[in-house]
Amino acid sequence: MNYLSKMVAVAMFGLVLAGCTGAPMKTQHYDSSQYTVLGHSEATATGMLLFGCIPIKHNNRFIRAQDAAIKAKGGDAMINTQVQENWFWAYVLTGYTTKVSGDVIKLNNVQ
Repeated sequence: MNYLSKMVAVAMFGLVLAGCTGAPMKTQHYDSSQYTVLGHSEATATGMLLFGCIPIKHNNRFIRAQDAAIKAKGGDAMINTQVQENWFWAYVLTGYTTKVSGDVIKLNNVQ
């Protein structure tokens, strides 16, 4: 393998790894005096892997589901969070549906 081939292989490997990163879900611990519970909420988000390696809305589906559940109740955050995931297969892609549920809260004295 010549130098150029090695560099191309390293660059491709780097691109594959960069495409597989995602942001973590935000979860914090709150004292019960810091919030008011608005009620239970849940939401789903779906992402896919095309050909098993090309992510399409795949890496941020946890955050999208959590944000949608919080927004549905008009809150600021979520406590008692539960995450469930189902997958499906369709020839050239694999889909993952993530469901986030929990109690939505409104923080007191948010500035």
